[in-house]
Amino acid sequence: MSLSPALRRAAVREWGPLFTAVRQRLAEHGVRALALTLTAVALTAAIQVTQNQAWGYGPVRSLGAVRAEDPLPLALLRTPLSLFVPALDLPVWGALAQILLVFGVAEVCLGRWRTLAVAYGATLAGTLYARIGVALGPGTFLGLPASDAQVVDTGPSAAVVGLAVYVCHQRRAWFTGALVVLAMVVEVLVKDNLAGREHLAAIAAVLVVCGVREWRGRRRGGQDCGGQDLPAGGSGTRSGAPPMRSWNFRRGPAQRTSWW
Repeated sequence: MSLSPALRRAAVREWGPLFTAVRQRLAEHGVRALALTLTAVALTAAIQVTQNQAWGYGPVRSLGAVRAEDPLPLALLRTPLSLFVPALDLPVWGALAQILLVFGVAEVCLGRWRTLAVAYGATLAGTLYARIGVALGPGTFLGLPASDAQVVDTGPSAAVVGLAVYVCHQRRAWFTGALVVLAMVVEVLVKDNLAGREHLAAIAAVLVVCGVREWRGRRRGGQDCGGQDLPAGGSGTRSGAPPMRSWNFRRGPAQRTSWW
């Protein structure tokens, strides 16, 4: 069943720049363009195997398990590794698929270091929110029950959600970005738990960053975080995305989008 012309044009507007950036970058650099993503997948898989061993569970908890009740300096030291520690109560393939798809698209579009920065920032926002929420208590709008202070807070989901929103904003994929945000809101409404609240905190932090970058870009007359950044690896570049000037609605290939 073929799409109507209106739907095809909408799909091209929504996902055309994103698809073109991914295709061109992979064509130019091959698997090297996904070095960070593949490393993250391998690290997550290795940690999953390790924490399921009798000898490995303790070290993984000591190095990568974050709780709101932990001293803040210790939590901050553990937060980077916690991003790659899969939750024991969830299937690991879900975490690996999220990293492979969303980290992969982000690495191609944003570049390696910006992808890491956004992923860590989103994870840190969720971690810090847990502390604030527990301190506020369950009687307030943003508060959390005291029992959440003991919940082990690990996994890539906050980073994945943050990266998805950031990339959608950068590439002007408004509908897809809105769907990601809506899905996280529905998640909290259906099952209000710490993980869902942290996803919303990650989204809020990323949107603030994008808003600031876009405001600064407009003041400079440029196009940052929502414009068409220069490709990574080039002279004076700041992003991993190739220029979008050559996009043509009539000759563009079929599109695809990412899921969180």
